[in-house]
Amino acid sequence: MKLLVTGGMGFIGSNFIRRALADHADFNVVNLDKLTYGSNPENLRDQENRNSYRFVKGDICDEALVKSITKDIDAIINFAAESHVDRSISNPQAFVESNTRGVLTLLEACRQRDLKFLQVSTDEVYGSTPEGRPFLETDRLDPSSPYSASKASADMLVNAYHRTYGLWAVVTRSTNNYGRYQFPEKFIPKTIIRASQGLQVPIYGSGKQIRDWIHVQDHCAALDLAIRKGRPGEIYNIAGGNQVENLEVVKRILNIMGKGVSLISHGEDRPGHDLRYRLDASKIEHELGWKPRHSFEDGLTDTVKWYLENESWWRPLIDDKILSPTPWKETW
Repeated sequence: MKLLVTGGMGFIGSNFIRRALADHADFNVVNLDKLTYGSNPENLRDQENRNSYRFVKGDICDEALVKSITKDIDAIINFAAESHVDRSISNPQAFVESNTRGVLTLLEACRQRDLKFLQVSTDEVYGSTPEGRPFLETDRLDPSSPYSASKASADMLVNAYHRTYGLWAVVTRSTNNYGRYQFPEKFIPKTIIRASQGLQVPIYGSGKQIRDWIHVQDHCAALDLAIRKGRPGEIYNIAGGNQVENLEVVKRILNIMGKGVSLISHGEDRPGHDLRYRLDASKIEHELGWKPRHSFEDGLTDTVKWYLENESWWRPLIDDKILSPTPWKETW
């Protein structure tokens, strides 16, 4: 299979490419990435000499470029997205441009060339989960931030292209990912990095917000099944089954590192902050035979160890805010 992976220098995309090339000898991957703040060429430096891998720097909104590189492609897997909620609050236009208009450009290329399309989406499109029942794929979308609204818009476009044009298209929605190569300003890496430097770790509000964490390798395994065996027109929820309060996640990280909870610093809650995310992943489990394989305890321990041992990877990516002695001087 010849794949165009968009946003492949990012956290999940780079993990997916590495896994796909290792697991499938018949896969060829073209990686299209704009190389914005969340991308890092070092993520795939070890893949550059593979004949089955090629990198192209560019924007998914560039219609001419997308058209030129999809001539010999079988499928597109779209990871490309502006993904940081805080950044979407301060600059929503960039998120609509990349996450919505960019997807439209990719869908048009798929329609013109009869390609398969996999949209990698997020649980945040559902909004905050009512206590007691996880979201199903058929539930109404109720995004709370410009980020999640831009992703929900893209999901709806994908669904429309399947219904209107008969496009082979699948949408996947996963819970919060963690693991190696995640951008340092994200919650878990930021906590590890700041704690390693003896700095206070910022927590929005009470820290009682609940997220369901999935190891990035488990997510990539689900995506591999979805592009090869998924049913066109379907949506698949992907969940790790690890529902943990944000405050508890920080405490576990500090415990792994041998640090005290005195490093925790509570600040004002973020606007539109959803209390709980939770997905029902029984559909992908029953239809495609997927199951998460990493326990949160083991996965978190491995993640902490990796960041502590790979400062040379994250150090060039951080800005002054990540290591600010006063974590609430600026909004995170």
